[in-house]
Amino acid sequence: MKTTHIYSVLALAAGALAINQSAKAQDVVYSDEAVSVTEFTCDPKTHYSSNWRENWFIQVGAGINQPFVERTLSGRVPGPSVDRKKMTATYNFGFGRWFSPYLGFRINALGGALHWDTPTKEQPNNGWSRGKHVNLNAELMWDMFNTFGGVNSDRVFSIIPFVGIGGDYMWDMRDASGVNVPAATNIHRTHSDYGYKNSSWTLPVTAGLQFRLRLCEYVDFFAEARASFYGDNWNNVAYGDPVEANVAVLGGFNFNIGGRNWNEYNECASLSQIASLNNEVNLLRSQVLTANQTIASLESQLPCPEPKVITKNCVNAPLMTTVRFTIDSAVISPEEEVNVYNMAQWLKDNPKENITIVGFADKDTGSSEYNMQLSKERAEAVCNQLVEKYGIAKDRLTVRYDGSDVQPYDVNNWNRIVIFTQPQ
Repeated sequence: MKTTHIYSVLALAAGALAINQSAKAQDVVYSDEAVSVTEFTCDPKTHYSSNWRENWFIQVGAGINQPFVERTLSGRVPGPSVDRKKMTATYNFGFGRWFSPYLGFRINALGGALHWDTPTKEQPNNGWSRGKHVNLNAELMWDMFNTFGGVNSDRVFSIIPFVGIGGDYMWDMRDASGVNVPAATNIHRTHSDYGYKNSSWTLPVTAGLQFRLRLCEYVDFFAEARASFYGDNWNNVAYGDPVEANVAVLGGFNFNIGGRNWNEYNECASLSQIASLNNEVNLLRSQVLTANQTIASLESQLPCPEPKVITKNCVNAPLMTTVRFTIDSAVISPEEEVNVYNMAQWLKDNPKENITIVGFADKDTGSSEYNMQLSKERAEAVCNQLVEKYGIAKDRLTVRYDGSDVQPYDVNNWNRIVIFTQPQ
């Protein structure tokens, strides 16, 4: 059974219970039709979502880096690949957002000085070189632990691989004297000026691992190892291997803006709740059936009474259909759309009835003033849907909003809701 059908059946069953029937003693009418849902299919996967303002972060860090470029053009035995003298400080700033518990993105900038040693045949003792660079990347991040270990916003430790692409600008390339370009430079300027280049633009590809330690809801410590790969012209020396690299190790802090929050939705859990409610409806119907039979038996022993005019007395009487909302949202979800549809059908079937649309917000989220505005937006969203989509006359609808000053339910999350009532 499709989900929309299940909701419709539940709404119809609930509406049947709300009808107050009157009948003559000799003509008692009742129904023993039961509502049941014995089979349904659903998606067992839990889905996660968040408000666009949540799960942003700012990253600040520092560490060391070392370039891996040509080690010699002189024909002599090159120096070691990893050399403490070539390690320099690098600084990091980034910002980004986790758009799911598994994947996120960030814009990441690193920069600082670089040292390398590339002696030539002509200048075998003058290969020491230096430069300054800044690297800006767009990077995709993957939370391995949430993927394989289940989503947990309070997890203390996580490993996060990442890959990215961006741009790198290196400038002020000089030899040890600080005056001349490095001895191994062999890329000329492309314009009319004479001489060799002392700056370069390149497009690196980056990959690495971040180790994240949760300090509190809003702050993480991170340690990160990363490598950026460049074309052979990065340091203006085109020789040997076509790929050059810069390896960095960083540490710092992530500041989580608004914390880490995910709204969960599981279709099977919702359908299970519907099945449970249907069972309760069936139980109530059986009790109504028993009561009607008892009344019919007793009334059959009495003289037939004169018919009486019954005046409706339903001031603020709640209707069965409601519309629920997610946290900090006034958007009607596809799952709740069926409830707006059911109310529209009820209004069309009862053209003389009017309703009041009452909006609420939960008291544990937001200030009283903010929640009052949010409950207003929720009530107006439902009103507009009834008018614009289902053609209900607006003069049949009254909008009211109580914010979080009134809490119709003891469970906080249930108060993110719009309730329909009947005015006098």
